[in-house]
Order: sequence, then C-alpha cells, then structure tokens
Amino acid sequence: MPYRRIRRTLAGAPLAAVLLTAMLTTGCEQAKEAVNKGGETPCSEFVAQDSDKQHVTVRKYLQNDTKLTTSTPNSDTVDGAITAITLMCRAQANPDTPIKNADLTGVLVPKK
Repeated sequence: MPYRRIRRTLAGAPLAAVLLTAMLTTGCEQAKEAVNKGGETPCSEFVAQDSDKQHVTVRKYLQNDTKLTTSTPNSDTVDGAITAITLMCRAQANPDTPIKNADLTGVLVPKK
C-alpha cells in the first residue's frame, strides 16, 4: 500500500521538473518584476542596483505608483526617470527613503 502512494506522488515529478525548467528559462524577467519593490525600493538599494535592475525598478514604479503612464513606459521615459531618481537618491539625508518619496525636501530633512 505505501508503494502505491509513493508512486502516485512521484508520478507528477517529471511534469513539475518540466514546468520549473520552463519558468526558469523563460520567466526570468517576470521573476525580477515579481520580487522588485518598485517605488518602495530604498534609495540606498536603488543606487547600488545595476542598470538592468534599475530599469525594472523604475518601469514597475512608473506603471504601478504614478498616474503619469497609462501603459508601459517607453525607454526614454524610463531613462529620464532613472536619471532624476538617481540624482535625488544620492542627495537624500536618509538613504532608506523609498524612491517614490525622494525629492528636494529630503535633501535637507530626513524622510522615512
């Protein structure tokens, strides 16, 4: 009896392995976006990210946290936002300020 239970349990293992492999090979970009915090990303973390991660972060921020874009923002919009956010984040008194809150007042007064 226990052998049947084990066999039934293992019967789905090949399918699970195929699905996992497919997710890993084709879903890397979706996985990056799923774990990315978007506008909640702290400035200290944002300035330490590589260019690809910054693009994912800013694209998610623009899509989810702002009313500026109703569709997927284009590369020029993302590049401009990265420049502005990087400048603001490097000047923040509190490096843990989320990128959505980074602004000129945060240069003088630490924000949460």
